Amino acid sequence: MSTIVLHVNEDSGSGSWASSPGNRKSMQGNRSRDTKPELAVRSAVHRRGIRFRVSARPQPELPRTADLVLRKSRIAVFVDGCYWHGCPEHHTQPVTNSEYWADKIARNIQRDAETTDYLRKTGWTVLRFWEHEDPESVADRVQESVLAAVSRTERVEATASTSPPHAVQGGDPSSQRRVAKP
Repeated sequence: MSTIVLHVNEDSGSGSWASSPGNRKSMQGNRSRDTKPELAVRSAVHRRGIRFRVSARPQPELPRTADLVLRKSRIAVFVDGCYWHGCPEHHTQPVTNSEYWADKIARNIQRDAETTDYLRKTGWTVLRFWEHEDPESVADRVQESVLAAVSRTERVEATASTSPPHAVQGGDPSSQRRVAKP
C-alpha cells in the first residue's frame, strides 16, 4: 500500500503568514468549499441525474477531500481555483510576501499530484478542472466518465455471468462455484 505524505507548514507557531491584519482577514474569508465555480459544476452535474457526495474523502485513509465524490463509480472530481492551484493560464504571483506564496502554491500543486496519483493507484478515476472551465462542459465530462464506469461494470458482470466455469472450488458439487477469468 502507498504511503500518504502530508506536508505541514513549518511556520505554524508564532506570527502570521499575512502581510497585514486586513489581508489576513480577507484571506480567512476565502471558502474552501461551496465556491461559485464548484456550486455551478455541482448544479450542472445534478441536473444530469448524477448523485454524489460533496467535499468528501474518496478513501478514508486519505486526509484530503474531493469536491464531488461518486463512490459507486469511483470517480473523484476536483474544481481547482486558478490562484490556489497555479493555473498556467490565470495564476498571478502576488508582489507582497511573494516567496511565501510561491512556496505555498508549489506545495498545493505537489499535493494535487500526490492525491491524483494515490487515488488512481487505488482504482479511482480522477477528474481535475480549473474554476474558469464552463460548468456544462465539466458536467458533460463527468457524465461521460460515469457512463464509461457503468459500461465497464456491466461488461465485467456480463462476462462473469455468461462465461463457463474455469475453476471449481470445493469437492461437493452443491458447494461448487465459478471463478471468473483473470
